[in-house]
Amino acid sequence: MLSLQDIRTLFDHRGAEQYSGEPVTQLEHALQSAALAEGEDADDELVTAALLHDLGHLLHDLGETPSLRGVDDVHQYAALPFLRGLFPNRVLDAIQGHVDAKRYLCATRPAYHDALSADSKRSLVLQGGVFSAEQAAEFAAKPGAMDAVRLRLWDDLAKAEGLVTPTLDHFLARAQRISLA
Repeated sequence: MLSLQDIRTLFDHRGAEQYSGEPVTQLEHALQSAALAEGEDADDELVTAALLHDLGHLLHDLGETPSLRGVDDVHQYAALPFLRGLFPNRVLDAIQGHVDAKRYLCATRPAYHDALSADSKRSLVLQGGVFSAEQAAEFAAKPGAMDAVRLRLWDDLAKAEGLVTPTLDHFLARAQRISLA
């Protein structure tokens, strides 16, 4: 299990890396996602999930933009063993579900796919593609699915170059409030 200090250290060491073909770093993307959640008055659990939803990218060394090489890094699962015991299941479920939420949104909102970035479109194919109507209904029926959808929408918007956000310390303080450790 990671501690909050371990998470800070991970962002200190790898947060300056480019975020998969986007004009922001891994840390900027995390902070922007959390700031968008906070801006919509999300609670501490969803703000923390937004901050940490792509932590799995920082836990492997597959190089920049693995989707260009046909690699799905399954980042939505990679961080879960390290966060389990530190945060409530609602945080973990939103993180785990944010990739399937993209597949769901592509199936249920016709214009959603067209608005995705090039890397998000590439990774969508690697992640199983657009859900069928049956898969979308199954996803929507899962507990926490709509939390994952909210997180996904913040994730999609959190790619703005030069956007000013609150600091990592600000969001880690919110995470501390819901920490189980």
